[in-house]
Amino acid sequence: MTLTDWIINLALIAMVFSQLHAQRMSWFSLAVPLGIVGWVASSYLHAFPTGGADLALVGGATAVGLALGAAAGLMTRVYPRGDRIMVRATLGAAFLWLVGCGVRLAFQLFMSNGGAETIGRFSVEHHIDVSAWTTAVVLMAIAQVLSRTALVGWRGRQGLVRRQGNVPAKVSV
Repeated sequence: MTLTDWIINLALIAMVFSQLHAQRMSWFSLAVPLGIVGWVASSYLHAFPTGGADLALVGGATAVGLALGAAAGLMTRVYPRGDRIMVRATLGAAFLWLVGCGVRLAFQLFMSNGGAETIGRFSVEHHIDVSAWTTAVVLMAIAQVLSRTALVGWRGRQGLVRRQGNVPAKVSV
């Protein structure tokens, strides 16, 4: 694993831990995770393998990321405080977030510390292109971040609309 890989993993973990204490929802707080995954996508996604069982691996990993992110988003408290919308991750949301990050981190560590041969054999036996593993892991992370961020943002916007009675087009989070 490179230093960049460590920084990305730790940033994603820190992101949810920073929300264990309530913080004001803002466009900036929603944009930061999107910026991180945008950079990750442009840095790591160069090809989309589609042969053999590649799509099953990539699709499965993406679905797991979507499920973990959506569940974490639903378990995150989004509530009004005065004229602001506050966000606080619950322990359940943090746990689900750590499951996703932990699985990806464990896989990267396994690959970097002697597991590459085992994954290579598994890939050959199951007709998986080696590059599909990177795509699967990255898309899992992107799906987890996007689904949680979108759900929390949508819930915050809906709460603000209900609280203020504004027309959605006039809402500013």
